[in-house]
This record gives sequence, C-alpha cells and structure tokens, in this order.
Amino acid sequence: MNAAMNHQPAFAYPEYERGESVALFVPCYVDQFYPRIAEATARLLTRLGVRVVFPPKQTCCGQPAFNSGYWAEARQVVRHFARVFTPYSYIVCPSGSCAAMCRVFFPFVDPAEDVVGVGRRVFEFTEFLVEVLRRPDVGASFPHKVTLHIGCHTRRELGVVRPPELILEHIEKLEYVPLAENDECCGFGGTFSVKMPGTSLAMGRSKVDHIVATGASWVLTTDISCLMHVGGITRRDPRASGIHMAHIAEVLANYRELSG
Repeated sequence: MNAAMNHQPAFAYPEYERGESVALFVPCYVDQFYPRIAEATARLLTRLGVRVVFPPKQTCCGQPAFNSGYWAEARQVVRHFARVFTPYSYIVCPSGSCAAMCRVFFPFVDPAEDVVGVGRRVFEFTEFLVEVLRRPDVGASFPHKVTLHIGCHTRRELGVVRPPELILEHIEKLEYVPLAENDECCGFGGTFSVKMPGTSLAMGRSKVDHIVATGASWVLTTDISCLMHVGGITRRDPRASGIHMAHIAEVLANYRELSG
C-alpha cells in the first residue's frame, strides 16, 4: 500500500451549529449484526440536542472492495455514498474503520472534489462528541471496571485516540484499566481474517490474554469489527466468561440498562 496513505495532514474540526442536521451513517456490520449500536448512537446524539437524520438510500462505504483490490467496484459504491450524503455538513459513524475509509481513502478511490469533500465530513462517533460537539461528559454513570480497545483504523488513520479515553474519564463510577500493548491489532483486519484465519485467530487470542490480565469486566471499543472478532474469542475462552463487550455508544446511551 502507498506509504502516503499513512501520513495524514492535521485535521481542522468544524464548529457544530446547533440545530443543523447530522446524518447518521450506519456501516454494514452495524446494520446486519449490531443495529442496537446505531440506535444507541442516534439516541445519545438526540439527547444532546443534535438533530439526527438517517438518509435511507445509504449503503456501504466501499471498504471491503477497496481493501481487496477491487477499486473500480469500490468507486461505484463510493460515488453513491457521496451522492447520498452530499446535503449534510456532518456525517457521524459509530465505526472508526468506516470513518477512516471515507475521510482517508476516498481520495485514492476517486479524487473528485465532490467525493473527497463528502469524505472529509465523516466523523467517528467519539471524535464527533469530543472534537466537534465539545461534549466529553454526557452525564453517564457506569460502576464497572472497564478496559478500552481502539481499532487500527481509528488509531492510525484517523489519529483518534484521546477522544474515547477522555469520554471514559468523564463517566461517573467507571474504573478504567489501560490495556497492555493497546496499539496491537486484534487480528480481524476485514478480509484478512478470511484469507489468514490462523494468524487472525492467534492475534485475537493475544488480545484476549491482555484483556483477561486487566481484570476488567467490560471491554469497550469504537470499532464493530473488533468487537465481533474479540467478542467471539472471549465467548470461547473460559477465562473470559465474566467479560462483556460493548461499543462505547451503548454505554453512553444505555448505561442504566447495562449497569443493571
């Protein structure tokens, strides 16, 4: 992959104008496997006074085809994404991986300004809360020991590390335990896990080893694919029988139900 893809210029965050519509982009994994995460994202933003809209013609961001080398096919999907989300100044996505595809990799698929411009307006959920809304404290309380996994695209491509950490610092009664080797991949890597299942599983087990060592009862993450991969391994590991997985949006929006 072109080394230039890993070097992003400083990103200038806009100021949210109260009352302006914010489009919710629901990635494929959320739509098909974890719709509750999309619901939690919309519920929390609405609670914070944000006018959330869901463009019904939205589909995929094109990442699976792009990562597999099918750039021509990805271009069709990316252009459709741009047409659907063009009217919106803010697009929020509860997946760092998909947000990175839009903001970082759209220019490599189609450098047209009408495509790249839309990609620049896509924000990962915690990034939007902290950097755009300036609301790291949403009034949540979660009396549990928690550790945090930040996916590779969120960490390396978007550079979004501090926002989810800052949010956890503002959740009342939460005990945060940092994860050892927290910058290591969980092993999912999209199609990588299909093409290299043995390596993917070994990496996932290593991540679970670190999770178990924290003594945390909850693992929070910003990335759905990581949640699915690591969650599948923890469910099969007797040492992790008391460990729960959740997207950070679920805790912020549904903390009363989860705490119960």
